Amino acid sequence: MIEGAKRLHTVEEYYFSKKLREVSMLKAAGKPIINLGIGSPDLQPPQKVVTALIEGLQDANAHKYQSYQGLPELREAMAEFYREQFQVHLSPMTEILPLMGSKEGIMHISMAYLNEGDEVLIPNPGYPTYQSVTKLLGAKPILYELDEANNWMPDIMALEKQDLSKVKLMWISYPHMPTGAQANYKVFEELVDFAKRNNILLVNDNPYSFILTDAPRSILKVNGAKEVCIELNSLSKTFNMAGWRVGMVLGDGKHINNILKVKSNMDSGMFYGIQKGAIEALRCSKLWYLSLNSVYEQRRALVWKLAEALNCTYDKNASGLFVWAKLPPYTKAEEFIDVLLKNNHLFVAPGTIFGSQGEGYIRFSLCASTEDIQEAITRVL
Repeated sequence: MIEGAKRLHTVEEYYFSKKLREVSMLKAAGKPIINLGIGSPDLQPPQKVVTALIEGLQDANAHKYQSYQGLPELREAMAEFYREQFQVHLSPMTEILPLMGSKEGIMHISMAYLNEGDEVLIPNPGYPTYQSVTKLLGAKPILYELDEANNWMPDIMALEKQDLSKVKLMWISYPHMPTGAQANYKVFEELVDFAKRNNILLVNDNPYSFILTDAPRSILKVNGAKEVCIELNSLSKTFNMAGWRVGMVLGDGKHINNILKVKSNMDSGMFYGIQKGAIEALRCSKLWYLSLNSVYEQRRALVWKLAEALNCTYDKNASGLFVWAKLPPYTKAEEFIDVLLKNNHLFVAPGTIFGSQGEGYIRFSLCASTEDIQEAITRVL
């Protein structure tokens, strides 16, 4: 039997990959499962986006290999999007690289910068992929703890007391996943200064900046941030295009070029029609964001009621596609969600999949209809 690579022993199958198989089996057995566990938008993209995709299929060049850097007009649309929405000026020629979803960017960035034995600062709780990619590359994850008392912000003074000599990268994600905490520009400025002092590449993963927030922010707006920062963004949540796999990485041209060296060896360009649709999405008016958030506001209000029915507490100031809820004292997250799934046929995510600091919390997704959420409330009352 030919054995897999040793690196496979450093990671496990992604939690949702395993758990959703269980959920699917329950559904197949006739159980009326309501899934509030995963953030896969159930709403439709803007119609003009779908139209652009369809029209793109008829282009003479649609079915050829595409540029590794994406269509020039896509990069220009991304630059315009950042200029209008974040007041950040970027060169579409050198400072923007389209991605097939920002998740691949996590791997590309890590491959571009990490050597075996390098250390990476990773938020706890945080997106599990940061840690798994780090391990797959033979680098060492260094978890930095976030907690509710500090509004889920990094404790920079505590970080400065550590030996940071081997740290190469630091991952942050604001608005924060999974808690929805929002960092202001003072926090971003402190993080940029920290990265400069310690020669660390700071990466902000920023896919939730338009969901239930009136103030989208980019760390690249901070003066001098491009020296030590890059940012990931995605069309998945903002435009209901998760299955399209369209993201971007933005920053100084030297960083973008390093990432391109990896990416250009991994794929052969994004499908033409998808790029044309993405261009239209990025040009949406403010009305799109208002209508999208109107739906999520209704859903969130119902999820708050569901959380209260489960004796959980939550932060009404949080943003993003989820509600991060604190369980009653001494309640274990995974035990709680297993009982909820078995007895109420309701699936939510346990906070522990995002790190040890997620113990005692659960995460509700807003990617379900108001009818489903109301049904969930009925089941637990």
